[in-house]
Amino acid sequence: MTPLPRSSTTRFTSHRFRDRVTSLLSIVFEPGFVRTATVIGGAAAIVSAVVGVFTVIRGQSFAGHALADVSSAGGAASFLLGINPLLGFLGMGVLAACSMQALRVDRASERDLVTGVVTGAGLGLAALFLYLDVTSASTTGATVTVMFGSMFAIPSSIIPLALVVGMGSLLAVAVLYRPLLLCSFDADLAAVRGVQVRLIGLLHLIVLALAVALSAMTVGAILSTALLIGPASIALHLAKRPGLAILLAAVIGVAATWGGILVAYDSYNWTSGHGWPVSFCIVALIFIAYIIAGWPRRNRSRKIARIGRHDVSSAG
Repeated sequence: MTPLPRSSTTRFTSHRFRDRVTSLLSIVFEPGFVRTATVIGGAAAIVSAVVGVFTVIRGQSFAGHALADVSSAGGAASFLLGINPLLGFLGMGVLAACSMQALRVDRASERDLVTGVVTGAGLGLAALFLYLDVTSASTTGATVTVMFGSMFAIPSSIIPLALVVGMGSLLAVAVLYRPLLLCSFDADLAAVRGVQVRLIGLLHLIVLALAVALSAMTVGAILSTALLIGPASIALHLAKRPGLAILLAAVIGVAATWGGILVAYDSYNWTSGHGWPVSFCIVALIFIAYIIAGWPRRNRSRKIARIGRHDVSSAG
């Protein structure tokens, strides 16, 4: 059998790849669980990225992780009560945000201590509710769904509430943009200019709780921090202005989320009907993007360090 020329083989491979991508993209726009995952995942990615930029600048990544852990108690309670799981994530997350801000602390170490205490209480409630889910309500799969997400199992009835929460969060960020940005960079200067620093901090934590609730619905409570912090950190590596960083973080978050959905869906063809978890695919793409984005900076740091050592040795 005469082998195909290299150009023909390349065209054949490119045609197969293009057809595969086209078929995957067509699935996204058809009614079904993939489109539901795409809509809710995209909304969660945008809100998490926008709020995540301020969270990283303010140095509250631990608070974001804590709210995600505490919101898992609300998700577990929603399975126990048979209500919309997003309501459970939202309610417990907002309650935790108000509790963290209600305890007046000034030093960063004290804030971390309060955050840790609230996190422990929330995880204790999550353990109780998940235990009751299994023993009393006989709810199977609640633990995996709450902690690690089950994006392809999200019902389409959640879409309206998710979009309302997402748009409300973005509107709140737009209204708070200037005072929140000033408080994030210099809280003392903001206080001198008459900004209510504690009120802005509370509102930021509430919006952060809304973002975490949306991301917990998609990638799970444990992995939601990756969707909150990852795209924001990448964007702040690449952009010098906060506005550009917010836009870039939203693009990266949506790209990673939609890419993870497509990879997870297509993985059913690789593994004989047992596809990879969507949460893993999304987090893996964010991690790879973070490594790539930070590579030039690490190379520059190594180069500067080598030059410094060379200058020191030459001077000696």
